[in-house]
Amino acid sequence: MVDTHGAAQRREGPALRALGLVVRALAGAGMAVAAASLLLSLCLIGWAVVMRYVFNAAPVWVDEVVGFLLVAIVMLAAARTLRRGEHIGVDLLVDRLSLRARRWTQAWAALAVGVVACVLIINGWGTASLARMLGLVTEGNLEWPTWMLMLLMPVGGALLLLAAIEVFWRAVAGLPALGKSADHGQPKDGP
Repeated sequence: MVDTHGAAQRREGPALRALGLVVRALAGAGMAVAAASLLLSLCLIGWAVVMRYVFNAAPVWVDEVVGFLLVAIVMLAAARTLRRGEHIGVDLLVDRLSLRARRWTQAWAALAVGVVACVLIINGWGTASLARMLGLVTEGNLEWPTWMLMLLMPVGGALLLLAAIEVFWRAVAGLPALGKSADHGQPKDGP
């Protein structure tokens, strides 16, 4: 059995290894919050169903909270999903490419994701700032300040940008992606 992980780790250098550790920690924290948000959504929806059909007293605010949590789930989980190579892709075509062409495809995809992440950061920050300045609140029963919810866009965009930089760097350096391990089919969330 060849130790390709150890050899790749030696080739990646200290800067990429440090970036990988930072991205892993931040993306992991984002995924933990996203997972907690998903569980909270499940509990709230279950509770709302019981309240509606058993007690005929439907809570009117649950749909709003679950909608806000869905935004948090998507924005905070995207970085780890990208880092692990689990974003939507056309595997049928990419798998037919040579190793070098696959790495360049991965680099271009990471570059495109980085551009989208920058748009999320810049536009999300601008939108949140404007909403705060105008004192906008959500429609419905809760009337939460929208700027707090809009901050999920630049935060998620920043996480996604860091992950895209790492994926791009690894692809250009000729290092293996951090996706699923070929040995056991288990996800590998490398350095």
